[in-house]
Amino acid sequence: MNATVANEQHRHLLVSAGVDASTVTQWLGDVARIDVGFAGDSRQLDARAQAVAKLIRRGWTMLDPLPLRSQRSREQKAGGESIVSIATNLCRGFVRAWREPIYAALTQDFTRHVRVDDLVYQAAERWPGLAPTRAEVAKEMERVQADKDGLEIFQGCLIGQLLTSQKIGLHMINSMLRPTSEALAKIEEFKRRGTIDLGAARVEARGETGYVYVKHPQYLNAEDQETLIPQEIAVDLVLLHPELKMGVLRGDVVDHPRYRGRRVFNAGLNLTKVYYGKLPYLFYIVRDLGLVNKFFRGLARADFDPEQPEDTLEKPWLAAVEAFAIGGGCQLLLVMDYVIAETGSYFNLPARKEGIIPGCANLRLPRFVGERQARAGIMFDKKFSVDSPEAAMLVNEIVPPEEMDQAIERIVATAVGSGMVSAGANRKALRVQAEPLDVFRRYMALYAYEQALCHLSDQLIANLEHHWNAKQRRLASL
Repeated sequence: MNATVANEQHRHLLVSAGVDASTVTQWLGDVARIDVGFAGDSRQLDARAQAVAKLIRRGWTMLDPLPLRSQRSREQKAGGESIVSIATNLCRGFVRAWREPIYAALTQDFTRHVRVDDLVYQAAERWPGLAPTRAEVAKEMERVQADKDGLEIFQGCLIGQLLTSQKIGLHMINSMLRPTSEALAKIEEFKRRGTIDLGAARVEARGETGYVYVKHPQYLNAEDQETLIPQEIAVDLVLLHPELKMGVLRGDVVDHPRYRGRRVFNAGLNLTKVYYGKLPYLFYIVRDLGLVNKFFRGLARADFDPEQPEDTLEKPWLAAVEAFAIGGGCQLLLVMDYVIAETGSYFNLPARKEGIIPGCANLRLPRFVGERQARAGIMFDKKFSVDSPEAAMLVNEIVPPEEMDQAIERIVATAVGSGMVSAGANRKALRVQAEPLDVFRRYMALYAYEQALCHLSDQLIANLEHHWNAKQRRLASL
């Protein structure tokens, strides 16, 4: 389809949605005429970025007269989607052409290590419209998910295109593997007291082992914005503590009527918060570049050498699965060094029912169960019961619930008692053949953009209402 025909189709959709015809014609014409290509001079970045951002904002203002997304007619919905599509393609094209000057500007020529969530908001402050500001995302979070037009897709465009560059992507990954400022502020207290309560997570040092407990009892220890950073801080503290040789990840006791008084490992993504619009897109990216990657790769050292990208401080991790490991919980098992599960437990990745990509499971699960079973789990809702042949490839041993504490102590004593000098070296050596860092970077580049589209899709809402009975559920705070 040539540009003229495509433009005419977009014009028809927007006018049919009730947008002023002259406004549409002018905007589409300006979009067609703008040159997003790199001009060979980085000094032109600000002027070019501001011109693109201004066009994106003009498009976004055409959504203002329309009803909320869930209340639009078919024509209005098609018109709104057309605006979002044109604007996001404009953003992607510009960032693709200018990604190195953009990243250099935001990191002072690669000398600053900026976390990805801060990076996108710094871009928004410098070039308003190219990505949403914190205030704009906060306002968007006041809407239920079905009423969001997709502001956060621009964050996905920016992150995905930056990660596509090897030079930029490795620098971004390294930045996300650095200890959080909160952990650095608390490490001396943790070394002194041996325990820190972080709200949605707590961490304890016992002997030479650090124990991280997930605490989100009202949601069966599901993952959301409240749990993400506390868990990452807890993991940082275990990795930073010089006397701890390994870590244990375990769910805390929950108060759900069905499981009251029991430990639950992880109920996956908090779908209730997703449905009510309280889970930001950046959760997915920060989780997999930060928390999960720190389990898998450890902490980046102070001096980043792109020739030695995996020169990390790392320790082996044991996961204790009680009740179930759903979605994100199952994803965590794929980066653990040893997994103990109680009898009767199960694992699954209900990605199809949720309407999203299950983190890095598409990258990692086939290594454990083979691609055929991985496709069955991710795309066809297969559940892996702990006593199934497939689960045997995810779990090292199965114990009765009453023996879990002793099993953890036994494995920890064996691992720590035999000396841990080579643990980090062996983990690195395993990763070199299983998941080279550049393979992870390329996966995350695709994931960043595609997950943004999934997170803001109509299909996600339909799936949650059909499979999760989302309309009948309420947030714990309501």
